[in-house]
Amino acid sequence: MAVRLQFDDVSKAYPMYRKPSDRLKELISPSRRSYHRDYWALQKVSFSVEPGETLCIVGENGSGKSTLLQLAAQILLPTSGTVDVEGRSAALLELGSGFNPEFNGHDNVYMNATILGLSRRQIDERYGRIVEFAGIGDFIHQPVKTYSSGMAVRLGFAVAIHSEPQLLLVDEALAVGDLAFRQRCLHRVEELRQSGVTILFVSHSLQDITQFGTRALWLDQGAVREIGDVNTVVARYLAHMSQKDSRYTRNHREEGSEQEFLEGTVNEARAHAAQPIAATIPNIDHRFGDGRATVIGIQVLDEAGNPAGSMNTRERYTLRVTVQAREALTGVEVRILLRNHLGVPFTTLTTEQGRAVLSLIEGELLTVEFCLTLPDLYSAHFSLSPAVLASAEKGEAQVCDWIDNAISLEIVSGSQPIYGFVHVPCQVTSTSVARAAGGQ
Repeated sequence: MAVRLQFDDVSKAYPMYRKPSDRLKELISPSRRSYHRDYWALQKVSFSVEPGETLCIVGENGSGKSTLLQLAAQILLPTSGTVDVEGRSAALLELGSGFNPEFNGHDNVYMNATILGLSRRQIDERYGRIVEFAGIGDFIHQPVKTYSSGMAVRLGFAVAIHSEPQLLLVDEALAVGDLAFRQRCLHRVEELRQSGVTILFVSHSLQDITQFGTRALWLDQGAVREIGDVNTVVARYLAHMSQKDSRYTRNHREEGSEQEFLEGTVNEARAHAAQPIAATIPNIDHRFGDGRATVIGIQVLDEAGNPAGSMNTRERYTLRVTVQAREALTGVEVRILLRNHLGVPFTTLTTEQGRAVLSLIEGELLTVEFCLTLPDLYSAHFSLSPAVLASAEKGEAQVCDWIDNAISLEIVSGSQPIYGFVHVPCQVTSTSVARAAGGQ
């Protein structure tokens, strides 16, 4: 099968100098002595992308995502390994990348489009559509240095998508756009994807990734941690971030502090008390963890304690999770991730919200109940993904068990229509001032 982009054992190193003079010493050293150390932004990265695929790159800041895109755009050369690109590519890696700030928008459109491989005639034919899509009005005749960051990315994106690329590279550029323009861009990205354009997309928005991605690649400290199905990779990435979040919370917990448990969290004393056990898992889309503890069941109960097949807004429910320890554990945390119908993480319930510090002995069963009243959400199918974490070496939290989409159920909103994701209650007052007789 044809391959649009191929990374084969690619590594990229940057020299790091202790002080600026070391760079000069290295240049003039007759013995070619090295005064730097190598920082490996990418290490032995291999993957391929086929025509029409959308590969989303996830990872923390500094994990090598932007370096990977710059290598794919052939802006950088790899230190080792090979990068093969087939067909015309368009890259939107930085705000106004490829623009001369002294030139006006009109001239930069022609210059940038020429760099992307378009002829003068092709640019003339598309110029009107580019300007209309960018929507910057008369600023098209002003120097780019007078543009806001949002205006620069508008124009850059408009040029890139009208160059008819076979490979589109996008690196968080849409994060600065206003909502209307961002929606227009995402709609255009979807059109390109459906037309067979290959897309490499870097974003911290998991909603965009799960919506547009056909596959996902997780970079961790310059290495490929995982590549595959979008939902699977995103789930593992979320679990990893949950571990870091738990570690941060525990390291910054004030000793002796007291805080009332919020509604929707578990009371530590109740967690250790004898409770009914949830012993069934209705569905398992994907499961992973180190196995030191396992989720053995999850239930959704209405206010009367009966199993609920759906949830109504403004009503009270109990989400029950039972876990079992395979060995003695400390720093135990139980979580439930709520995803919406697009698979996008919506919210998380966790025992950490109540500062509950839980420990288990080998074989012990722990039942945790999250009691909550649903706000006014829009009607849709949601899923619950339970997880149990516990301290491991050096006190760091590790995922023991994580189950994707263990329960799927419909959340039904009330009679009041919901415009958006959630209804926010408010009080509305109005004052009418009578007009004077004969007034206009």
